Amino acid sequence: MKFLDQVKIYIKAGNGGDGSPSFRREKYVEYGGPDGGDGGKGGSIILKAEENLNTLIDYRYQQHHKAQRGENGAGQNRTGKGGDDSFLKVPLGTQVFEEDNKTLLFDFNKRGEEFVVAIGGKGGLGNTRFKSSTNRAPRKFTKGGIGEEFTVWLQLKTIADIGIIGLPNAGKSSLLAAITNANPKIANYRFTTLNPNLGVASYDDKEITIADIPGLVEGAHEGVGLGIQFLKHIERCKSLLHLIDITNLDLNESYEQVKNELKSYSSKLIDKKELVVLNKIDLVDEDTVKDVIDYFSKDKSCEIMTMTTLEKDSISKIKAKLLSYVS
Repeated sequence: MKFLDQVKIYIKAGNGGDGSPSFRREKYVEYGGPDGGDGGKGGSIILKAEENLNTLIDYRYQQHHKAQRGENGAGQNRTGKGGDDSFLKVPLGTQVFEEDNKTLLFDFNKRGEEFVVAIGGKGGLGNTRFKSSTNRAPRKFTKGGIGEEFTVWLQLKTIADIGIIGLPNAGKSSLLAAITNANPKIANYRFTTLNPNLGVASYDDKEITIADIPGLVEGAHEGVGLGIQFLKHIERCKSLLHLIDITNLDLNESYEQVKNELKSYSSKLIDKKELVVLNKIDLVDEDTVKDVIDYFSKDKSCEIMTMTTLEKDSISKIKAKLLSYVS
């Protein structure tokens, strides 16, 4: 399944049915009078959050959505059938914006939440509604109301307990695959991950949702590399796991580069609780690892851990630590 986190769609609620101008015409009934029924209400367009979805790809191929029109009223005071509401399923974490893609209309944060984005038109009135003591044979009736129509933007921001961030090829996808049942693409080249990947880690009978965010390079907040399109997914994460390749020549530079991109995108991202994990320690000797930790931990307020994705003990320690970050 392809990943899509932004899409523009057109929605049109159903029009209301027209009222009826009918009159009674039974052969043996005197003083027939009006018997026109009201029109039915038009169907509305309703967005509903679905937990099992993680992409907006369905709206890439179907961008026009219309609800059912209400039926017209009929004689014998029969009201027209109302149009069925149209339910559009969206992933949890979806935001609905107006056509300018800036004005927020609704934000789906809970499973099963519903938002009526376009209201169906009201049904018209039949001529029976206008009967009075002074007007016993009204021919007046009203047309059904016009259903609302809009063009809106849907933006998906991944909701996760932990977001894994870092430079390309730091081992983020390998970590996600090791601690969850996710199967992200893993290869020894930059930008292997092109879309955010979600996984669920289980530890101590509790579950943690983890998101693997594509690598951030210098200038990402301005669109360099995979750009700002994936920085927005970090906003929803409760805490961050900053993964750093210990074999990098300058760990401080690697760390600050990612932090600067987060800060340039949104100052709120810097305030999130952060766990720094130095990866690939199996590629250097123990003395080097100790020296790196001592040097790197200076003037850092975040916690620092080391790991290799090949050791189960390291994975268990990471899971336990992440659980403490979200509990």
